[in-house]
Amino acid sequence: MALRELKVCLLGDTGVGKSSIVWRFVEDSFDPNINPTIGASFMTKTVQYQNELHKFLIWDTAGQERFRALAPMYYRGSAAAIIVYDITKEETFSTLKNWVKELRQHGPPNIVVAIAGNKCDLNDVREVMEKDAKDYADSIHAIFVETSAKNAININELFIEISRRIPSTDSNPPSSGKGFKLRRQPSVTKRSCC
Repeated sequence: MALRELKVCLLGDTGVGKSSIVWRFVEDSFDPNINPTIGASFMTKTVQYQNELHKFLIWDTAGQERFRALAPMYYRGSAAAIIVYDITKEETFSTLKNWVKELRQHGPPNIVVAIAGNKCDLNDVREVMEKDAKDYADSIHAIFVETSAKNAININELFIEISRRIPSTDSNPPSSGKGFKLRRQPSVTKRSCC
């Protein structure tokens, strides 16, 4: 079985749950008192996808403004970027749009973008409507999923969808050598937070 290494970076404001998503995916655990990431942290997890093993090389970046200049170092060469916002804080969704612009300008041309609305277990204090976030994700051809690292909702599904969107190694490379065109994929079957 072929092994593929896929570099994935997590971007977003501080406190949105980037580290919690990574811990839930890699260790299947949740710590409500997790400390803010300084600079970036790195973890790996290998999963089977169809006839390949995908080894996710996950860079969890710090959300504090003072570390923002370091982000290009982590998303450069990435197969995918997961941009996380907190569904209970509208401003984190606004910041997410800035991350998308930056990735489009400075990131790899064929990077798979995923938008994760985290903390969907807190639906009663929601500030970002799921439809608004999904419409935005659709408009930029990004994966969209609402997650709860605390309750393990849609964490594995997020990474499965990234695997699905990564072009297979047996596909013909584009003749121009400048990447590939993203196509609309069928919606992910996901559990609901509510």
